[in-house]
Amino acid sequence: MKIRFFYALLLSLTLITGCDAFSSEPTYGGLSIEGFNYTPYNLSRFVVYDKYGNTAGGGGDLMPGSGQGRLSCCHKLKGTDFTVKWDVYDADEAIKDLYAPIRKIHKVTEVHLPPTKLEGGAGKRILGLHFYPDDHIEFEFRSDLQGTRIEYDEIWGWLDRTYGKQLNPNGLHDSVVFRQTARVAAGGWTKYRLTDKRDLRWYVYYAMLVSPKFDEHPAVQNILAETKDRPGAFGAAMEQLPAPIIDEMKRDHFKHIQSGATHG
Repeated sequence: MKIRFFYALLLSLTLITGCDAFSSEPTYGGLSIEGFNYTPYNLSRFVVYDKYGNTAGGGGDLMPGSGQGRLSCCHKLKGTDFTVKWDVYDADEAIKDLYAPIRKIHKVTEVHLPPTKLEGGAGKRILGLHFYPDDHIEFEFRSDLQGTRIEYDEIWGWLDRTYGKQLNPNGLHDSVVFRQTARVAAGGWTKYRLTDKRDLRWYVYYAMLVSPKFDEHPAVQNILAETKDRPGAFGAAMEQLPAPIIDEMKRDHFKHIQSGATHG
């Protein structure tokens, strides 16, 4: 009777703490896996490895900015340090020859995840992997499918509705122009850690329709410094930029200065 009670107690403690009974390492069971792709490439496949032989995979063919609603279930992972092996490919390169094998770009990223208490049962425990343009990955436990952090499709949609002919004067396919805007928006994150959709709307607008060097203008450098870590403030300021400054950018008639606003 005592033995049964001991095992029942051990099982209940394991379920409550999320840890193996004889290990201090956290163990996460019943996981669904979801990827969020913020790179300018298509995310083909990813696999998470822990140091105990467990794996969890996901992906499929996630275009830049996508991820919501794509789940892989059910997995177990253990520990605090993980390795993610993932593949991306350049869709613009792939469509040049539809019959040629797709050239995958193989990447490996190490991720540290502090011990985390999980809520809910199997199927309601979601581990989201956020893939960023600089190849770092952030893990996030969640209970729903919402929460993409960079909305490339929204940025492209706004630009297309507002500046369609200017944005696409050569009549390229929408998917091609979308990937162009995603690459530029990814650059805005890489250089200045912009994620707010208003900030990225105007960053992409200026980079694609005014000057690819617009952010080297002293006025823009000042705005970047003054609005750092204030989501939406950069876009609001750029929306009100005086016409003479915009004209200087278009003519590349200004003194270029070294960027001092890039986040580390």
